[in-house]
Order: sequence, then C-alpha cells, then structure tokens
Amino acid sequence: MTSDYTFPGRWIGATAMALGPALLLVATLLRWPFHYFFPQQLAAVAEHPALMTAAHTAFVAGNVLLAPAVVALAHRIGRTRPVLATWGAALVLVGLFERTFHAGIDQAAHGLVRRGGAESATDLVGQSYQDVHLFSFLSFTILFGWLVLAFAAYRSGVFGPIRAVALAAMCLLPLGVLKGTEITSVIAAVGLCVAFVPGGVRLAAEGPRPSRRSVLLTLVAAPTLGALAYVSTLG
Repeated sequence: MTSDYTFPGRWIGATAMALGPALLLVATLLRWPFHYFFPQQLAAVAEHPALMTAAHTAFVAGNVLLAPAVVALAHRIGRTRPVLATWGAALVLVGLFERTFHAGIDQAAHGLVRRGGAESATDLVGQSYQDVHLFSFLSFTILFGWLVLAFAAYRSGVFGPIRAVALAAMCLLPLGVLKGTEITSVIAAVGLCVAFVPGGVRLAAEGPRPSRRSVLLTLVAAPTLGALAYVSTLG
C-alpha cells in the first residue's frame, strides 16, 4: 500500500503556518518598549522579568514552529520549482537553527541577570559577544534564505507578488544575540503573517474533516504529551 503523505502533513503544516508567525509578532511587540541592543535588553530582564520571559518564550516557540511551516511551503513550491524549493528551504532552515542557537544564549544570559544582576551579566556578555562559533559563518542564511524562498514561492506561482514581498521582508528581522525590536522587526513579523497565515487557514480547510479515530487519538495524545513535557523539566 502506498501513500502520498508528505511531512509535516496537513494539520501540523497548517498550525505551524498560522501560529508560528503570530507568536513571532507577539514577541516582537512585547519587546517594543526597550532599546534593541543587549545592555538595554538585559536591564529589561531585571526590571520586567515576566514580560521579557513571555517575549523570549513566544519568540523561540514561533521560530521553532516556522520550521514545519517552511517545509510545508517548500513541498508546494517543489511541485513546479524543485531546485528553488530545495535551496530556499535549506537556507531558511539553517537560519532558523541559528536563531534557536541564539535563543539558547539569550536564555543563559537571562539566568545570569536573575542570579547575578544586570550589570554583571552585561559585562560577561560584552566580553564574549564577538566569540566565533560554527554559526558565525552561517549568519547570511538568516537574511538571504528568506529572499530565496520568497523568490521561489513567486516563481512557482504559490505566492502572488504581495505575499512574496511580505515573505521577503523577513530579511529585515535583526539577527544576533539578545536583540530587541526595531521598526524593521515589526515590518518583518507583519510580513510573515501576511505571507503564511492565509496559507495556513487555507491548508486547514482543504480536504476532509478529521476522522473520529484521529480525534480520539489526539485526545489521548494531548495529556500524554503534557505529562511528558512536565517530566522533561525534572531532569
């Protein structure tokens, strides 16, 4: 028996396309009141810990959800433009991995603020800010990948010119460790919503409704995953 299934599938792809950009936009707006460079970001962590934790969590969650969203988009592009789909998705995915790596450093810096204060954390981050690592050589993917993917989506006919330009605007999102919000950040996040959210809604509406078996399986899996998530925090 053969199947035409492709990862991430209809429901994961639709959820990721709708929720990923929305979370990124929420994170961007939550950071708006504070200067985008790291000393002011660390000071904000000390003064507004709950707000900055919410912003950080929303950003990294949205960033991770963008991975299956990009894969779903690449599958559609690849039907007519496989080479462009491969290059665009590969570059964007590497860029998303790098942003997740940056988010891990952000998390560690936030911990330094909570335990040693903003001044101590700022001094340590300042000393190590230019340290070279693997992703230092791949930062171009964070910006360039979205341009290639947007061009691929346009050339394949998956996106019209407006949504393609909106997707390309993601190259405006500042990159690096402990970066806050600039006006370009808002433009990038709004553009991503314009590009992806309609596609996510459309994908969810396509095809038949979930079967009773699928619904029951989801109802069983949800609390199980919740329990596993809790157990994961114990180690």
